[in-house]
Amino acid sequence: MAKISGKVLDRNIYADGGYLEKNPLWHTDESPFKVRQILRMLQKDCLNPKTACEVGCGAGEVLKLLQERMDNTCRFWGYDISPQAIAMCESRANERLQFKLADISQEEGTFFELILVLDVIEHVEDYFGFLNGIRAKSDLKIFHFPLDLSVQAVLRKRGLLTRRELYGHIQYFTKETALETLKDVGYELLDYFYTPRCIELAKQTIQKIAVLPRKICFAIHQDLTVRVLGGYSLWFWPDKRSLAHLLLSQRGYHSG
Repeated sequence: MAKISGKVLDRNIYADGGYLEKNPLWHTDESPFKVRQILRMLQKDCLNPKTACEVGCGAGEVLKLLQERMDNTCRFWGYDISPQAIAMCESRANERLQFKLADISQEEGTFFELILVLDVIEHVEDYFGFLNGIRAKSDLKIFHFPLDLSVQAVLRKRGLLTRRELYGHIQYFTKETALETLKDVGYELLDYFYTPRCIELAKQTIQKIAVLPRKICFAIHQDLTVRVLGGYSLWFWPDKRSLAHLLLSQRGYHSG
């Protein structure tokens, strides 16, 4: 059984190959979309981390694309609990990009300037324990939450069940519950924004039909559109004290 933050999951699809069977690309087709958002956040605050880690790195495509676009002094690490995912990472590994089959929250002595937690929390049984476990392992973190809970998702009989069966989602969030989750663990939120996942990544016919209504409604009222129509994700950028610490270290200042 796969361990996450000391808890044993009732489901072991990440260890026994079940997840790969249902998602043979391991979402590498979504990686360019995610990388654009990460670079947008880093460039906004003129950040240039020297070490970066992705927790739940999957096939490693996000890290590979980031390595191609970020400063060549930055070193990258990817962690995942799935042997199949780490096997997919092997072709992407190089001197500055390394991968490890492990639960980072159980690792001792690991620290990075930046940790990426992208589409991970919704898979974790004890997500409070997980968030606490990684809190001291980086100066900065970027979180990406899919906002599965919406009026249309709840009204459809299989709206949430599909996410559970195909993608292993066992936690479901709105913007408000995601924000409160991070606050409950002690994170101070610096910034957050929506991204139109089901517009930029629309694949199914019903998703493509909904593109225009979502665009129009989102231009009128963002929060209401996300709560009612769904199809959006939320990016979080905590927190102010860590950002200040990293900025000072990049400029050669040291406290104490």
